[in-house]
This record gives sequence, structure tokens and C-alpha cells, in this order.
Amino acid sequence: MRIRQGSDFARLKQQGRRLTRGCLVINWLELPAGSQTRFAVITTRKLGNAVARNRCRRLLRECFRLHQRALRQPVEMVMIARRSLVGRQYDAVEKDFLAAMHDAKLIG
Repeated sequence: MRIRQGSDFARLKQQGRRLTRGCLVINWLELPAGSQTRFAVITTRKLGNAVARNRCRRLLRECFRLHQRALRQPVEMVMIARRSLVGRQYDAVEKDFLAAMHDAKLIG
């Protein structure tokens, strides 16, 4: 379910849509019905040390895990953590995630 190939990241960036809300940026591309949803998280060194980056990844993955069943259709999605994500609690991250998903019309 994870996006791993550089060519997939490049295709999403070029062909997909982009939305920034709060502490994250979402790039996504809607897939035809019956496809499998794929997902990736990007954290840069600007966020801090490895502990901070891993915490950001865990928070974003957990948000996706809990809400992936609410997606209207399969998508390929890349979430990019912004500096404001560092040090935030799960509730605040989830709020930004859900706002972004509603704005993108990916969930109802």
C-alpha cells in the first residue's frame, strides 16, 4: 500500500492535485474504481532530528490508517509534513488532516 518508486512520486507531483492545510501538504491522484489506495509520507531534515521526523511520520500514518475507509474512491496520496507539525499532539494533526481531506473532497 506504500508508494516507494521515485517515478510514482514524480508522476503524482506532475499529474496530481495539491492542497496545503495547516501542518501538512497533500498531493493526490484519483484512481479508477477497483484499484488499491496507495500512500506515502515525506519528512525532511528541516523538521529536526530523526526522532522528530519519525514522530511526524507516525502521526500522519495513524491519521491515514484510521480514516482510509472513509475515502470516496481509491487514490494515490503523498503527505508532506510541514515544520508546524513538530511537537503537535495527535488531535491537532488529525484536525488538519480531516480538514484537508474534506477540502479535497476525498471524504464525505
